[in-house]
Amino acid sequence: MNIGVMDAQGAGLGQSVIKRLRHEIGDLVYIIALGTNNAATVNMLKAGADLGITGEEDICLFCRENTIDALIGPVGIMCSGGINGEITASISMAVFEMKCIKYIIPLRKHGIYIPGTRELQIKDIINEIVQDIKKTI
Repeated sequence: MNIGVMDAQGAGLGQSVIKRLRHEIGDLVYIIALGTNNAATVNMLKAGADLGITGEEDICLFCRENTIDALIGPVGIMCSGGINGEITASISMAVFEMKCIKYIIPLRKHGIYIPGTRELQIKDIINEIVQDIKKTI
């Protein structure tokens, strides 16, 4: 199973997702780190990703030309200007158009609030994602 994990800035969330996937599923998944900047990609590789892709052009090319089973990232990856401006319109469109399941983590930032998620903790959301992926392997 091929899984993309997209993040920006220092990729703290992406690192947490990758570490949890590795701990729970191990090598049954191939993880592609999609970082908007070099630091994000390097940190996700250190967390256990198999491949790293960095920057707008390469992320968009990857999204258009590759098939993966799932993509995981914060809600900001779906929004042009998301994650403090690191998600461009091209990246958000490429993500939206990917033909895979997208696990979107509902962070309550930048004026985005998803009702029903108020009491959820990030670790519980990541656990739910990992459990759902485990069912499909």
